[in-house]
Amino acid sequence: MALHTQSDGAGISFVTDYVSTIGGRAATSPATAPVYNPATKQVIASVPVTTRAQLEEAVAAARHAFPGWAGTPVEERQAIVSAIGDRLAEHAEEFMALLTREQGKPRAGAEWEVHGSVAWFHEIAKQSLPSETLVDTPERRVVTRYTPVGVVGAIVPWNFPILLAVWKIAPALVAGCTIVVKPSPFTPLCDLKLVELVQDLLPPGVLSAVSGDDDLGKWMTAHPGIDKIAFTGSSETGKHVMASASGTLKRLTLELGGNDPAIVLPDVDPQKVGPAVFWAAFQNNAQFCNAAKRVYIHADVYDAVRDAMVDYARTVRVGDGAEAETQLGPIQNEAQFRKVGEFFDDCRDNGHRFALGGEIGESPGWFVPITIVDNPPEDSRLVAEEPFGPILPLLKWRDEEDVIRRANDTPYGLGASVWGKDLSAVERIGRRIDAGTVWLNEVHQYSPHQVFGGHKESGIGAENSLHGLAEYTNWQTITLSKTPKTV
Repeated sequence: MALHTQSDGAGISFVTDYVSTIGGRAATSPATAPVYNPATKQVIASVPVTTRAQLEEAVAAARHAFPGWAGTPVEERQAIVSAIGDRLAEHAEEFMALLTREQGKPRAGAEWEVHGSVAWFHEIAKQSLPSETLVDTPERRVVTRYTPVGVVGAIVPWNFPILLAVWKIAPALVAGCTIVVKPSPFTPLCDLKLVELVQDLLPPGVLSAVSGDDDLGKWMTAHPGIDKIAFTGSSETGKHVMASASGTLKRLTLELGGNDPAIVLPDVDPQKVGPAVFWAAFQNNAQFCNAAKRVYIHADVYDAVRDAMVDYARTVRVGDGAEAETQLGPIQNEAQFRKVGEFFDDCRDNGHRFALGGEIGESPGWFVPITIVDNPPEDSRLVAEEPFGPILPLLKWRDEEDVIRRANDTPYGLGASVWGKDLSAVERIGRRIDAGTVWLNEVHQYSPHQVFGGHKESGIGAENSLHGLAEYTNWQTITLSKTPKTV
C-alpha cells in the first residue's frame, strides 16, 4: 500500500487522503471534520467522523478476529509487530513531515517521536509472558498463564499521537488482543495512515482505526464488546472514562495528568543546570504530561539559576515547526491555547512577577511565548494546576523536609526530577517523592523495558515493560491432579 502525497510548495510531502480502517478495509463517513496546522490555523485535511454503526462494525470485526489472533503463536505475533515497525521506518520521512504539520512540533521532536515509535515496535516485539509453573510434583501441577484480555479500545492524545498510539498497539498485539484505535480529533492523520498502511501485515479486524469526536470516545468506553480501554489524557477526562467503563467492568490503563516537581539543590552549577531544567519544563512546548511544571530552587542559588534559565530561554527559537531553526512550536489546538491563556491572565490579575514573557501577542498560529514566573505563591493557580503550555513557576526553598512536603502536596503523582552534585542527597530526596517515575540528574528518559505509570490521580496501571504487557492479559491459574481419585 502506497502513501499518496503531494508537495506543499516548500518541498515537504504529506499525505492527502484519510480514511478510517474497519475490518481491514478503508471506510469513509457521511460527515467529515477539519484538521488544522496549528502554526498557521489553516485546514490541511479532513477526516471521517465515524458513525455509531461504523463503530459497531469495527468492534464486531475485532471480536470476530480475536480467537484466531489469540491462537496465533506468540512468535508469529511478535514478528508481525516488528514488521509494523519496519513499515513505519520505511515511511519515516513522510510521517515526520505529517506529524509536524498536524501537531506542530519541530523536526527534532518529530524525529524523536517517529524513530522512537519504530524502536518501540521492535523492542516490544521481543517481549513475552511465559507461563509460571508454581507446583509440579508426581501428584499435582499448578500453572499460571497469561491470556489476552480481548478487544482493546485505545484512545490516543494529541501531544505525542504516534508514540502514545504505539505504546498501546504494540503490547496489545503481542499479547494476542485485537484493537480499535481512536486518535485525537486534533491529530488524527498519522494514526489513521499508520493503521491503513499496515493492513496487509495483519488479518482483517485485528487492528482498526476510527476517527471521530468526543461522542466516539464515550461510545467506546461504554461499549459492551470492548474488554479494555487504554487511555492517555487529562485526569478529569480519565475519571469520566473510568465511570463510563464501570458499567461493564472493563479493564483500564489510564495514563493521566501530572504536575511534576523539579527540585534543584544548592550545590548545582547554575549555568549547567539552567538549560537542563529549561528543557525538563519546555520540551514539546510543555505539552507533555511529564514536563517539569513546578521548579523548586534552593534559595542560595535561586537568583543564579533563574537568570541562567532566562538567559538560555532567550536563545530558543519559537516558530513554525516546518522551519529548520525552530526549537519550540505552537500550542496544538485552539482550546488548549485558550486554556493556557487563562494562566497568563490569572498571573497578571494576581500581580505575579514575570521573569520572562507574560504577554501573548497576535500571530498566524496558536503561539505562546516562553514564560517564566518568579516565585509565585504556593497556592497560586499556576503552581496548583497543570497548564500544559509554556508558562513555568520557579519557587524558592530552604528546608529539605519542607520542599519534599510541597513537592508531594498535589493530587498528581506522575513524575519528578531532582538535580544536585551530592548524590546521596539527590537519592534521599528522590526516594521520598510520590511519583511513578523520579529522574535523578536527568529527565525524560524512557524505555520499552522501563515501566511507566502514575500515582494518585495521575493514572491507573502501567505502560511499557513486562508490567505494561501484562496489562493486556488476564491471569489464569490451571491446576491438575495427576492421580485423580474422583473420576
